[in-house]
Amino acid sequence: MAKNKKTSQANESFKSVESALSRAENFIETHQKAFMYGLGGVLVVVLGVIAYFKLVREPRIEEAWSESYKAEFYFEKDSFNLALNGDGAFPGFLDIIDDYGSTPMGNAAKYYAGVCYMRLGDFESAISELEDFDSDDRMVGPMATNLIGDANMELGNMDEALKLYLEAAENAGNDFLSPVFLMKAGRTCELLGDFNQALEIYKRIESEYYNTPQQREIEKYIKRVEMKL
Repeated sequence: MAKNKKTSQANESFKSVESALSRAENFIETHQKAFMYGLGGVLVVVLGVIAYFKLVREPRIEEAWSESYKAEFYFEKDSFNLALNGDGAFPGFLDIIDDYGSTPMGNAAKYYAGVCYMRLGDFESAISELEDFDSDDRMVGPMATNLIGDANMELGNMDEALKLYLEAAENAGNDFLSPVFLMKAGRTCELLGDFNQALEIYKRIESEYYNTPQQREIEKYIKRVEMKL
């Protein structure tokens, strides 16, 4: 009797599993086209991304670098107008930005263009280009921020320049650039008449950036601010 009961239970379990499998098969058969279309769609996207990088983006990146060499040549020769606008035969940095803005060279061209505008005395355009430039590099990124500060100083926006110099110093976080930017911040504070903040910045250079060129001469700045206080 017990044996028949176990057999009956086993049969019921088998039928239950068989029914579940049957339903799964029916579901797959019913939705097979949808599955295939979905899988096909994913494959199309993946293949499209691969094709874009291999056939479009990588060649454009290489093309951008090759197109920019003359602009870089003029930049190194301090021919900033030619570097910026091109010479008629070869593109300048503004053309590189327009044509290859999404490439690494297109991004770098924004930095170059910002420096060119700075040297040509067009400080508002310099700010515009440098603010569009993007870099996570601990040297180049803070240098761009510092240049935006310089452009604001030239335009008389000393409060904004001070903020940018301090930001550049923090983002750099090294003995090579940070004390340079902090010196600019301290001098800007003096121009603004904020001698307490200037003294705080100069003492920070004295204590945190030992044996840098700025630290070696900082004492005279500290004494000057203390006398004004």
